[in-house]
Amino acid sequence: MDVIELGWWQLAAAALLVVALAGCTAWARLGMTQSLLIAAARTVIQLALVGLVLEALFAAERLLWVALMALAMLLIAGREVMARQKRRLLGGWAFGIGTLSMFLSSFTVAVLTLTVIIGPEPWYLPQYAIPLLGMMLGNTMTGVALAMDRLTDTAWRQRGVIENRLMLGQPWQQAIGDIRREAMRSGLMPTINAMAAAGVVSLPGMMTGQILAGTAPGLAVKYQILIMFTITLGTGFGTLAAVAAGSRRLFDSRERLRLDRLAPPRG
Repeated sequence: MDVIELGWWQLAAAALLVVALAGCTAWARLGMTQSLLIAAARTVIQLALVGLVLEALFAAERLLWVALMALAMLLIAGREVMARQKRRLLGGWAFGIGTLSMFLSSFTVAVLTLTVIIGPEPWYLPQYAIPLLGMMLGNTMTGVALAMDRLTDTAWRQRGVIENRLMLGQPWQQAIGDIRREAMRSGLMPTINAMAAAGVVSLPGMMTGQILAGTAPGLAVKYQILIMFTITLGTGFGTLAAVAAGSRRLFDSRERLRLDRLAPPRG
């Protein structure tokens, strides 16, 4: 089955519908008109630029360019993790912990998936490597951001409880243990919900895209199952690593709670 080509006039028709929606939000005084239009414009510009970059990568098929693209994606994801936290760690720790945890989890799982399970030739073939890493980073970024935000905000609100536990002689791991567990649950819950609803409530994006591109539904299902499992692994390990490192940063070598290492709340 051939893919139906989309012309620019068809995209323009869809864009007009978004403009109409923006008009409705303005009429309803929701205060979202400008944000909606800016988001739509960013979508067009960003995806158009990414399309050009991917076409060049697909044509080159060189490890260096794939690695540079992956590095840029990682750094942008690290910045997003930092920006989504209400009370982030000072001194670059928010960016460093988020970026390092995503690198250790997403990159490791992506390389293992490419080399051991899928096995394209070469293993860094951009057609497989970039989409796989992009999906993993996007979901891991959300999980890490949610977990770190819950960790730091809850530690600030329950600082009295933590300090009382420390005065009673509990080690820092035990004093903040329940907060760490809740933070990890927060980071993992969106991925678990997505797996539970996949195929019943919604058709996942990759599977839908492959079916629209003419791939047999059975093969699309296999790829989607693989992607869901790899995303879960990347998000899970990334969240665990980020919370472990972030909670340790909240205490000094003498096991004192150091909330002065947190920035003032944003917004």
